[in-house]
Amino acid sequence: MTDQLSAPEATAEVGRSRIRKEDARFLTGRTTWTDNIAVPGLLHMAILRSPMAHATIDRVDVSPALRRPGVIAAFSGRDLADELGSMPCVWPVTEDIVMPDHPPIAVDEVRYAGDPVAIVIARDSYAAADALEAVEVDYTPLPPVLDLEAALADGSPLVHSDKGTNRCYTWPLATGDYEAEKARADLVVRRRYTQQRLIPNAMEPRAVVATPPTASNEYTLYSSTQVPHVARVTLSMVTGIPEHKLRVIAPDVGGGFGSKLQVYGEEAVALAVARRLGRPVKWTESRSEGYQATHHGRGQIQDIEIAATRDGKVLGLRVDLLADMGAYLMLITPGTPLLGAFMYCGIYKMNAYDFTCTGVFTTKTPTDAYRGAGRPEATFAIERTMDELAAELGLDPMELRRRNWIGHDEFPYTTIAGLTYDSGNYEAATDRALALFGYDDLRAEQRARNERGDPVRLGIGISTYTEMCGLAPSRILRDLRYVAGGWEAASIHMLPTGKVEIATGTSPHGQGHATCWSQIAADVLGVPFDDIEVVHGDTKAVPQGMDTYGSRSLVVGGLAVHHAAQKVVAKARKVAAHLLEASEADLEFSDGTFSVKGSPEATKTIQEVAFATFSSHDLPDGMEPTINAEHLVDPDTFSFPHGTHLCAIEVDTETGRARIRSYVCVDDVGKTINPMIVEGQIHGGVAQGVAQALYEEAVYDTEGNLVTGTMADYLVPSAVDLPDFVTDRTETPATSNPLGVKGAGETGTIASTPAVVNAVLDALRPLGVTDVDMPCTPQRIWQAVQQARAGKESS
Repeated sequence: MTDQLSAPEATAEVGRSRIRKEDARFLTGRTTWTDNIAVPGLLHMAILRSPMAHATIDRVDVSPALRRPGVIAAFSGRDLADELGSMPCVWPVTEDIVMPDHPPIAVDEVRYAGDPVAIVIARDSYAAADALEAVEVDYTPLPPVLDLEAALADGSPLVHSDKGTNRCYTWPLATGDYEAEKARADLVVRRRYTQQRLIPNAMEPRAVVATPPTASNEYTLYSSTQVPHVARVTLSMVTGIPEHKLRVIAPDVGGGFGSKLQVYGEEAVALAVARRLGRPVKWTESRSEGYQATHHGRGQIQDIEIAATRDGKVLGLRVDLLADMGAYLMLITPGTPLLGAFMYCGIYKMNAYDFTCTGVFTTKTPTDAYRGAGRPEATFAIERTMDELAAELGLDPMELRRRNWIGHDEFPYTTIAGLTYDSGNYEAATDRALALFGYDDLRAEQRARNERGDPVRLGIGISTYTEMCGLAPSRILRDLRYVAGGWEAASIHMLPTGKVEIATGTSPHGQGHATCWSQIAADVLGVPFDDIEVVHGDTKAVPQGMDTYGSRSLVVGGLAVHHAAQKVVAKARKVAAHLLEASEADLEFSDGTFSVKGSPEATKTIQEVAFATFSSHDLPDGMEPTINAEHLVDPDTFSFPHGTHLCAIEVDTETGRARIRSYVCVDDVGKTINPMIVEGQIHGGVAQGVAQALYEEAVYDTEGNLVTGTMADYLVPSAVDLPDFVTDRTETPATSNPLGVKGAGETGTIASTPAVVNAVLDALRPLGVTDVDMPCTPQRIWQAVQQARAGKESS
């Protein structure tokens, strides 16, 4: 990365590219993944899943499985129905939303291929898996529901017959008078885009270990989860285990990307079995099982209409969205597409905005949050549409964007969707990206290739994006009908030896919280970075927290650490003033040392104050013997990172192969705690966005079977499939928090997909190709070229 920013002060931790303190343990195998956990008397669970997308369950007989070697128990959904409630959905987005029951194990009907039907418990995982084939199940097939538009038609088969409809909800947002703006427009462009279903691919599969009460008189659930605190609350409700008797631990978690912010039926079932058998139970999914049963992402049809003047001024935008819920509503399924509702206008000024989202039930795996959660879909739609509008107007797509985006001198700016962006500088990020990319030279090369009819065409794709992240403001979440709050907690303990413990309510799964939180606290407290330990992911060690998702950890959790550290210093100041026989107003604090103004020899380090507080021999009257502190943060608004991503792609029109030649991204995430970690997040995010553009798609056949159910069929790009990324950043500090930080974890995914697809279409547009569905595979590109050529010949 080429860093255009000035180097941080030598003594500052914030802004320094420190190697993550977590890495040594991960790289040397000193880790605790959930599947590695072994406790005395451990049993293993295997799950029998429906091979059919939709069917009634006429009979389940588990008794033959009980006769298999090593089998301890086996249960159908009906056997456990009285012990388990419905799996929760915490985001009922409208008052009249349809919310069907969601049993952890199907009882009377299966509604997607992979729906759990029965479980087997055995002494080892192999015996449990082998015994599944002995379970006898009789089904009566029912019609699958696969197409979103057909599902809403009169007479369609119903996913939940007791609800009388496949429509889950309709959620509108309208500001300004779109019809009036459309009426005065010189040009109206309409496009339809498909957001294909995506399957999360964390390195670590989901896994659960549930232990019954022992000497501690509490259940313990180890889970590969992003949300131990949320899981504790919801699983208590599902299982009936009192919350204060349930401890949830997220040990080392190997990635999540949203798939592990879920509370899954397997967790509830494991607890129920541990309770019934009085023994600990482990379940770890296989890859193919995870493809069926871990929630999917995206799954939308987007009808977009944009109205503009002849000189390229955008007047209004209409979005009509069909969102695939899948068979059930999981934790935040209905709200996921609505997270993008406020972002379809992107960074652009306009007079009217009309958005409608309709949630639709289908007999497919349920959907929920996947990296970006609604924001990538919105960014894709507006950035693709801006390119389409530019083509219709005969404008350079970058010039069209410049004519419409919010200027750096207009912040804070309230968008037509109702959000107030606090800060930004789209011009600076774009100018930097264009310089690194060599935009003008690439355009010249593109023109030359087109003029000579080169079979390998060059395309240039643009994505100038912003996103809302830091899912937090509880009052806004209330207005959106989200059940939970969005605050975050941190506490700091100054130990007698001068070391520091931070307990954070965020729960990392690869983001580097231990490193960044240590950097934040080290600067405030003036203690060495290596003297700080971060505790997380355990509801007993950290009783309060709202966990990790939506790029919220730094802008909410990191902020809580910052404020808690300031509270520690404030408490320590009282003790130091007493020990130094000075007034608090006369004390200065720098680099971890209190000194008296005018008497530099009179000092106390914060570590000395910590020990003095521990001994409590000489404290100010009435002061408790502690300088530990806790802080809960509930921000007033979201944070809004932004940037410009540029992609140059070569498309072989004879084979359909698309190869990314260069990729430049300049992101603005506000003040940067650790540039190296931010760069890593950007790299990973871009890889996932490129994957949607070119490689990944969950495909179902006409019977509702997932035909891309393994890594042999579902194409996940490896490092060799990806280009070298040129990354840089500009820095426009957030004004909404004292650290000036913005989110960074999802920016790469949000920005990259439209940049890549725009590049593909830019290469093919001279041939008459106007769209290629994602993923833009060689076959689809080749077919689009052939159809365009055939159309020209017939005309």
